[in-house]
Amino acid sequence: MVACRPFAKAKIKMSRVAIVSHDAGGAEILSSWLLRSDDLCSLVIDGPAIGIFDRKCFGTERLTLADALEKCDWVLCGTGWASNLERQAIKLGRKQGKKTIAFLDHWVNYKERFQEIDGSVTLPDEIWVGDEQAQRIAEAAFPNIPVKLRINPYFEDLRRDFAQIKTNKSATKKVSILYVCEPTRKHAYLKYGNEFHWGYTEEDALKYFLENIGSLHLDISYINIRPHPSENSDKYQWAEALAPELIRFGGAKSLMHETVKADVVVGCDSMAMVVGLLAGKRVISCIPPGGNSCQLPQAGIEHMQNLVEKRI
Repeated sequence: MVACRPFAKAKIKMSRVAIVSHDAGGAEILSSWLLRSDDLCSLVIDGPAIGIFDRKCFGTERLTLADALEKCDWVLCGTGWASNLERQAIKLGRKQGKKTIAFLDHWVNYKERFQEIDGSVTLPDEIWVGDEQAQRIAEAAFPNIPVKLRINPYFEDLRRDFAQIKTNKSATKKVSILYVCEPTRKHAYLKYGNEFHWGYTEEDALKYFLENIGSLHLDISYINIRPHPSENSDKYQWAEALAPELIRFGGAKSLMHETVKADVVVGCDSMAMVVGLLAGKRVISCIPPGGNSCQLPQAGIEHMQNLVEKRI
């Protein structure tokens, strides 16, 4: 991996940007953006973002939010559920007259990503998105804010890396599955005060998948359960009892590595499922009956409920 070079000399004066990130999805995009940027960069990072920036970008100045805002010309942040960091950066940046830009890393719950605990909304000066589908959704949600289409640098990195990886498919017909988790229950409680706001929890979804894996009509070699970067590594140990001969647990290696090793990627509404599509994998949403439907707009995603109904 090429090191970030945020302090390289240049003939023209470069602007300084404060990059603010907590959640994993935004951190992947912003770290890939930083690798391409000629701006002077300061990092304000916490939570899962720390490991991602450590892995991809080293040598970049790290500051407190207050110090970064004092030094910067503008702010680029992600959007997250698990922390108030990005919303604080937007609020304080705008108060200090610094231009604030948020790069959306998903396709769902856009308004909620800028909502404070008290219900108030803190919006940036500008929003960036990485594809036309996200642009349409964001423009409808935020008609009074500029929404600009940018190349998703994280997806560009993945496409390059996937193209360079040669996988040796064995002669066996056995299939490996990567199950990507996300803390649905926690997000629902933080935003709505109700763990079942979306009609299901992450435990419900995993149990539904494991109890209905026969609907896939596959000879499965193993199911690799990958916790979300914000979750404890042992959160899903209970699932081993439902399919002890198949279950193994991932998360120690990168999402790209574990995606490459899998034949099928399964999740609910996770961006990791879109990564699976980029890798050319079969992708399935396993939201159980009674839950809100999958909001990812990508046409290549199959739905477990449809497969179960066909089996019946």
